[in-house]
Amino acid sequence: MGIERHHTPRLLLRGGLVIDTAPHPVVHPHTDVLVEDGRIAAVSPDLPFDESDTGLEVIDARALVVLPGFVDAHRHLWQGVLRSAAVDASLDGYFSRVLGELAGRFTPADVRTGNLLGALDCLDSGITTVQDFSHVQYSPEHTAAAVEALEEAGIRAVFGYGYPVFDESARQADWVRKARAAHFPSRDARVTMALAPVGPSFTPPEAVREDWLLARELGLPVAVHVSAGPVAMRPITALREQGLLTAGTLYVHGNSLPDSELRLIAESGGAVAITPAIEASMRFGAPMAGRLHRAGITTGLGADAVTSAPGDMFSQMRAALMSSHFDGDGDGEDDGFALKAADVLRMATAEGAAALGLGEEVGSLGVGKRADLVLLRADALNLAPVAHDPIGAVVTAAHPGNVDTVLVDGRAVKRDGRLLYENLGGVLAEAHRATERLGTSAP
Repeated sequence: MGIERHHTPRLLLRGGLVIDTAPHPVVHPHTDVLVEDGRIAAVSPDLPFDESDTGLEVIDARALVVLPGFVDAHRHLWQGVLRSAAVDASLDGYFSRVLGELAGRFTPADVRTGNLLGALDCLDSGITTVQDFSHVQYSPEHTAAAVEALEEAGIRAVFGYGYPVFDESARQADWVRKARAAHFPSRDARVTMALAPVGPSFTPPEAVREDWLLARELGLPVAVHVSAGPVAMRPITALREQGLLTAGTLYVHGNSLPDSELRLIAESGGAVAITPAIEASMRFGAPMAGRLHRAGITTGLGADAVTSAPGDMFSQMRAALMSSHFDGDGDGEDDGFALKAADVLRMATAEGAAALGLGEEVGSLGVGKRADLVLLRADALNLAPVAHDPIGAVVTAAHPGNVDTVLVDGRAVKRDGRLLYENLGGVLAEAHRATERLGTSAP
């Protein structure tokens, strides 16, 4: 079972309100987008076409907003079957309940269901690329199940092989090597791999060195949670002192880091993924979006954990935009961190792609890039009239219900408001069974 195979080698989106995001977000009204063999071939008004060409599918986009698919730069997809299980929990409560109690109960089948449900939820709301920080690798079978679900869903993904937080016995370098060889033979595949270790904020320096050297051995990028302590109060400095501070590393959260640590990230060519809804609800610290923007650090947005916050990118964009106006020192003055809607949209697309090392492939509408696109209903009541400020409308007013069509590699995974996965009912049934077995359903 998987996405229904409705693939046309050539596709023309005709007359849409097109929003590109690179080098900066810009609006192109009444514009066509031509897709050929899964890539963007042209973006221009009034592209010529032959109506008798049976190899060309034409979509009337005059009532649609066309923009790059959203990029979720940090998410634990396996928690898809735990939606809203820890909404009122603190960070300690989340660690205790979700990672300490529930994660260890997950079978490979549960991981597959969680990943599949989570990936389909992403696609349904216009997220075409996701970084799956999968810290539930209790066995090679768990890994196989997670990757299989990503492939079946049809999403573009960076699978972050993560060690379970509370099970040291599962920190097996050979399992990582086997996963790299078995599931990721090509670096050009739609689903690629990263290493997602626990990292210097939470583990001793010798373990950190082993993990980073393993990533180098396997040619994998690193994605890692960072904060000031409890082990390393200056985790980025700790990496530099060990000779492990390298470009292409994705740091997650970092709310408690001082500006000196952010400067090291910027200078090293690293990127940061923030999850503003989770960071606010679990009180990670002051909002990060404005600080990172001012520091010149490539920044992506993520939903993080649907156990506790919404899973769609519209919610994350609003949280980032509104929280960037936070008065950090309480003096009533502008701290210089406030963002504009265009900044946030770029984080949700082009910057998120760059943070994952995919900036040359997705995140904007450049000719030659993968045709990962989302089409929104511009005539929806909550968006119309969209013409005043289309970028502002997408960021502040749109929601998942406005997503009409989603393309990955030029292939529709959602069309006319309907997800094209063939066995959605079966996935939902499996999710309900997993909830009952894991003991998370309401009494």
